[in-house]
Amino acid sequence: MQIPTQGPVVVGVDGSAPSLAAVRLAAREALSRGRSLHVVHAFTWPDPRPGAGGADYAPARRAASRIVGEAVAIAQRSTPGVDARGQLVDGPAGRVLLQLSRSAVLLVMGGDALAATGRLPPGSPLPEVVSQAWCPVAVARGPRPPAGPVLAALDGSAYSVLALRFAAEEASRLGRPVQVVHVIRENGVDAEARAGRLIDEALAAVPDLSGVRRRVLIGGPAETLVRASRRAGLIVLGPRGARSGGHLGAVADEVLRRGSVPAVFVHGGRIPSRRVPPPPGRATRALRG
Repeated sequence: MQIPTQGPVVVGVDGSAPSLAAVRLAAREALSRGRSLHVVHAFTWPDPRPGAGGADYAPARRAASRIVGEAVAIAQRSTPGVDARGQLVDGPAGRVLLQLSRSAVLLVMGGDALAATGRLPPGSPLPEVVSQAWCPVAVARGPRPPAGPVLAALDGSAYSVLALRFAAEEASRLGRPVQVVHVIRENGVDAEARAGRLIDEALAAVPDLSGVRRRVLIGGPAETLVRASRRAGLIVLGPRGARSGGHLGAVADEVLRRGSVPAVFVHGGRIPSRRVPPPPGRATRALRG
């Protein structure tokens, strides 16, 4: 698996405060990478029958366009110089964002409401996109990124090696140190030796990474990582372990639901567990900012 290196940074927006935090994060990522930023709103109409609710369709469409335009303006104000473009795309948000992730270098979404309650709003595309995207997915937390190191979580899977690679590149762009963390459930000489070997193997796969801090923590993997990330500026991890199939792993799910700092769930080139059809309905409408 390889992390995508070409394509735009894509951010999904719905006009909420969490999605605007995602816009600010996405704008910084796009500028630091030298990529364009595509600000996307997925537009759906509750009754697709011809003429149903037709009197209200045009105002709803204009309101959706305003959401995109305002988000583009926020991106340009918060990160001067970013090449921000708006897109209004017809279709369910999850399907639209998964389709766009095929050609993106990074997909960014907001997650503050989830972190505050641990519960997802009905119909939220967040778990679907985080688990099934074709590119890394960043989940923003708060209006400004916290200071601190980039924390890479390792579990021995191929995804965690990708996460370490992504963390190394991100830390280099941000000028921050990298912490490599592996969690074991019980203390002991054998367990610590296995953890050391696992970290050594991962670091050997990322030879350009230097000055890294290694940490072996004891406890339940999910809650221990959430606690460790509170002093980080960013946590980077794989969306699933070696035995999670196509679903979001238990550790990644806990970080998604309970994390308090921005998180990146790193995907590489792969065949997804199910085919993602193109968004239905009208063609994409581009809105230049």
